[in-house]
Amino acid sequence: MASPLEMTEMYDNALLGILQHVGNIQDFLHIYFGFLYRKTDFYRLLSSPDDKMGFPPGVAEKMVLKTFKLFEKVAEHDRERRLSELQKKEESRSVPAAVQELEISSTPQEETEEQSEEAPKMKSSPLDSPPEPTGGPGQSAQGDQAASAEESQAKCQTDSDSYNGAVRENYSWSQDYMDVEVRVLVPKTIVKGRQVSVSLQASSVRVCVREGAEDKTLMEGELTHKINTEDSLWSLEPGNCVVLSLNKTSEVWWNAVLKGEKEIDINQINRERSMATVDDEEHAVLDRLTFDYHQKLQGKPQSHEMKVHEMLKKGWDAEGSPFRGQQFDPSMFDIPPSAVQF
Repeated sequence: MASPLEMTEMYDNALLGILQHVGNIQDFLHIYFGFLYRKTDFYRLLSSPDDKMGFPPGVAEKMVLKTFKLFEKVAEHDRERRLSELQKKEESRSVPAAVQELEISSTPQEETEEQSEEAPKMKSSPLDSPPEPTGGPGQSAQGDQAASAEESQAKCQTDSDSYNGAVRENYSWSQDYMDVEVRVLVPKTIVKGRQVSVSLQASSVRVCVREGAEDKTLMEGELTHKINTEDSLWSLEPGNCVVLSLNKTSEVWWNAVLKGEKEIDINQINRERSMATVDDEEHAVLDRLTFDYHQKLQGKPQSHEMKVHEMLKKGWDAEGSPFRGQQFDPSMFDIPPSAVQF
């Protein structure tokens, strides 16, 4: 899967042409979001569980904010790298390199080892698992559990923080076709990024916070599916939560974030792909299928038939054709969709 920068660089020439034409960022954004409004379901709200297009309230806005945060993080890393390079140049001029390396590497490493030994390791607890029934496994009890699960998932579907996901003891999670977002609750005293420690590995995640001299693990465990660490990031909403934006390596629907936790029923979530996640090639196929559907309803030729008709018309009046001089009659041909490759 291409990185965010590689994906955007593909369209630099087209976007640069638009930006040069309008002359400023504000008008460029108007054009971009105007396109989303006119040509996609980005601004369409889901009004019922049967709706197949659109988003629940707040989800589209979160997508924009998540993308902004992604490139804000990239820009922040660029600034930190440049600052680090400048500091190294300054230090190499004034202090012998070997001495400086010795001073930097010793103390922080020891502190890190001490912190890792003292940090409590709390694993995800199965508090969210439903209690074992005390009575016999009767059909009525199973029916009540199923109804309760459906009601719980329906409630999650109305909240953008748990859309297509769930609410757990100390975090909530939501997902779309390509990403998972986890919101881990933090104490109100956690207001600075340096108070937070997040480890995002391909198959595991760990979120810790520091209150005073104490480290506290808020979330830790093995992920149910692998993530792309290069395109995953985290951010802090001061005094509220740590937001984990996890990029899926495979486009599948998750039934849980951590292994061992209570799973959701993916048959009860909205598994339709939004038009905003469809690439140009798939978009073209969908447009063609929509066109063919309306053409068929009106009794008109579909796209595969129109393509063959254009080729037949060229030979209809050709020299030696038995149909030369006659009006082209498309009803003479029965053309199956498989006869044409798009």
